[in-house]
Amino acid sequence: MIDPPTGRIMMRAGLVGAVMMPAELAQRVKTLLDQRGVAPLPIIGHPRAGMWTFLVRSDIRPVGDAIEVARLWKARVVVIGDGDIALPSPLPNSLVLRTWISPAIGTFRPSGAVVLECARACLPRQYPR
Repeated sequence: MIDPPTGRIMMRAGLVGAVMMPAELAQRVKTLLDQRGVAPLPIIGHPRAGMWTFLVRSDIRPVGDAIEVARLWKARVVVIGDGDIALPSPLPNSLVLRTWISPAIGTFRPSGAVVLECARACLPRQYPR
């Protein structure tokens, strides 16, 4: 759908969700997913914010361990399971708010639980302070 006030292309989260994280961490996660043969990976880049968003299946269960929640929060890993997900616009935009790092070329979406598991594997093990 198009958001009339902004002209942004939006997708309502539901069967498809998203996992957003800083680009540096996301590159390590993508490498780990590539090594596992998880492909294709639809990934949106947010150049000005230095973030990437993985479009995923909405199969992520709440993280019950407070230490793990704190690690993800400190690493700025955000799970979007409800609400709107902004997609890159096909029109040229001088602000370049969003771009495809790896375009969605079909209906496959990786497991959100696997993407989150890989993100957790790339984080330091110590308790965040």
